[in-house]
Amino acid sequence: MLRVSKLTDYGTVILAQMALSPAASYSAASLAQQVTLPASTVSKLLKIMSRSGLLYSSRGKQGGYTLAKAPQEISLAEVIEILEGPIGLTQCSCQSGLCQIESHCAIRQQWQGINGVIHEALQQVSLEALLRQSVQTRPSANNRKPSARELEFSVDNNKPLATNNEPSADKENFDLKM
Repeated sequence: MLRVSKLTDYGTVILAQMALSPAASYSAASLAQQVTLPASTVSKLLKIMSRSGLLYSSRGKQGGYTLAKAPQEISLAEVIEILEGPIGLTQCSCQSGLCQIESHCAIRQQWQGINGVIHEALQQVSLEALLRQSVQTRPSANNRKPSARELEFSVDNNKPLATNNEPSADKENFDLKM
């Protein structure tokens, strides 16, 4: 199964919360309360993201953490790579020399191609787009979940997603069909 770790998921939740007011400065304690995660987890993630340059940190009474870039400039690929390392479905997808059959593997090139497609899809989804999609698909006041048809629409002006037969140049499109 392909999935990101809990820490990466939590890191994305923290960044999405910060993206609601991108110029604001946040303490680890206030973010922990806002996203209902343990303060130690939030603090750990903020330090990692700050060291990587994704966040600015400042000390003092007015200190805290702020986004180093605008939400539309932060991609999911960047967040995943910062928190997990290179995106790779197989070891040879991101680094050569790790597999004993690499030199004569009949499908290595195909795995690298698939890995490239996934990386590009994640690169095209910004934090801002992820947040807009989240707001757009929240259950209504009566807790009704959105229908499959409602979820078929992209984050951009309710424009239908492309089908396999109709490629789209829309970078905010979440259609990841291969």
